[in-house]
Amino acid sequence: MLLQNDRFRDMDYVLSRLGRTGPEYLTMPVDAYRRGEDVWVHIDLPGVTDENIEISVERNVLTVAAERNWPTEEGDVMYLNERPLGTYRRQIHLGDGLDAERIEAHNADGVVTLRIPVAERAKPRRIDVVTTKKPIETTATDTTD
Repeated sequence: MLLQNDRFRDMDYVLSRLGRTGPEYLTMPVDAYRRGEDVWVHIDLPGVTDENIEISVERNVLTVAAERNWPTEEGDVMYLNERPLGTYRRQIHLGDGLDAERIEAHNADGVVTLRIPVAERAKPRRIDVVTTKKPIETTATDTTD
């Protein structure tokens, strides 16, 4: 139901931890699972305000973008600088079995939670069997002369 579109994420994470300058977009940890009739997605974005989070869906691609910054003042002397600043971006392909029109998003304690309902057409359904007096024709007829 969900496909991740970020094949270099792990490599970017390792390189950023080795002290190299990060990629154009920083990575954000994501968990996704189905529970009942919904798919739940949890995204860690500590220190990011609601105003700096943008969530959109286009052609079944869910995009989450966020920016984390804080001001420094002239004369500040940095002793440690380990928390990444900048732009975060993540894309997830939503399968046709999810209802992208009814996605809900909430942010609490630095974790953005998305609830994506399973589409009605993707839910299991029972097919009723109807009893008829005449059986359904199952033999093929020869139409060649």
